[in-house]
Amino acid sequence: MSSGRLLIVEDDTVFARTLARSFERRGYAVEVVHGPDTLEAVARRFAPDHAVVDLRLGGGASGLTCVRQLHALDPAMRVVVLTGFASIATAVEAIKLGATNYLTKPANTDDIEAAFARVEGDPDTDITTRATSIKTLEWEHIHQTLVDTDFNISEAARRLGLHRRTLARKLEKRHI
Repeated sequence: MSSGRLLIVEDDTVFARTLARSFERRGYAVEVVHGPDTLEAVARRFAPDHAVVDLRLGGGASGLTCVRQLHALDPAMRVVVLTGFASIATAVEAIKLGATNYLTKPANTDDIEAAFARVEGDPDTDITTRATSIKTLEWEHIHQTLVDTDFNISEAARRLGLHRRTLARKLEKRHI
């Protein structure tokens, strides 16, 4: 009995293999790709109904590109973005591009499967959680500016009113 067809887009081969085995034990047919280069060909051949996409892929590739490709191939596909570098800006962009959900690592198979199943938003979500720190707000603003400038460091620094080297140092401390 199959639970569906799952495509995993993950550059970490060990994590991808572990995730694939876990979903196979749950009855999914699984294919793994390691970046956007082979994604479209595999997705057309495999015809997945679910996908897990890592936000930050090797070689500077963005999982957001993969989300857009998958959504263009099949708008009904349930796409979950998984990342260790979460930000509000990337979460918003992922949803705009067609992702169903956005999870931060570490996330297990139960979390991902629950994200596939969750279709509707929850209006009863607690909105009284603690306030966002100034450092987090700063990082989100920097990240959004980088997205707006297509990750052009010089232009982002100009828009932020920072010296380019200052922005580069901030980025070295917290990877995109």
